[in-house]
Amino acid sequence: MLNDIKKLRELTSVGVSECKKALEEAKGDLNKALELLKKRGAEVFEKKKDRLTLQGRIESYVHFNGNVGALVELNCETDFVANTDVFKKFAKDLAMHIAAASPKYITRKEIPQEILLNITDSEEYAKKNCLLEQVFIKDDTMTVGQCLQNIIAQTGENIVIKRFSRFCLGEYET
Repeated sequence: MLNDIKKLRELTSVGVSECKKALEEAKGDLNKALELLKKRGAEVFEKKKDRLTLQGRIESYVHFNGNVGALVELNCETDFVANTDVFKKFAKDLAMHIAAASPKYITRKEIPQEILLNITDSEEYAKKNCLLEQVFIKDDTMTVGQCLQNIIAQTGENIVIKRFSRFCLGEYET
């Protein structure tokens, strides 16, 4: 059981006691325990999504060649969480993801209606251009949104991606 707890923890970054509890509920079935933890993460996200997020950090990433970079503002409820390694790592990974994946929006709600009218497959467009719907570059088994839910479950606080900007030499917004 200890190996399964360790494996669940590696997959989800959830605490040991939560992993143990999920494994017990799933009667030792690792896949079932993983699903339980994902479900709990989504429930935690739903409960916390309306809380104020006035703390956080602005994180940057500049690729080693200096040709592409990103800034992201990631907000949370308390400065305590903003200073945890989990939060800082997610902020850094998020900035790197933005530099690599070039999202245009955070959520699909931000896509202007006139753009949606000219697109044949709005679902595919959202997956490509909305940050929360993109496959996370650090873990291709989940989206950025799912990773965010995991971080919320892990920290116990609401976390919001407030805004971001991506810079690439030779590219200019119109």
